[in-house]
Amino acid sequence: MSVTLSDSAAARVNAFLSNRGKGFGLRLGVRTSGCSGMAYILEFVDAPQPEDQVFEDKGVKVVIDGKSLVYLAGTELDFVKDGLNEGFEFRNPNVKDQCGCGESFHV
Repeated sequence: MSVTLSDSAAARVNAFLSNRGKGFGLRLGVRTSGCSGMAYILEFVDAPQPEDQVFEDKGVKVVIDGKSLVYLAGTELDFVKDGLNEGFEFRNPNVKDQCGCGESFHV
């Protein structure tokens, strides 16, 4: 099962990569953190590592390490604007609960 991007997330990532002037794609991952146990990682990647899985959706290469893929399988990354606030939002079907601030989760 792969990870997908909404149209707005793909457009935002492509704009960031274009402004950056280089980059292979976007790395998604998880790390141990927060009050619920896990937090998302979102960063640009210039070259995938041998243990990475690479998915492509709407022209964006999404890079995920094998450990994180277990927690992210089926996730859709969205980019949302709400008034003056904007940011990426993870729609992860594996999440069982998350902290009140939405910064961490557990599966």
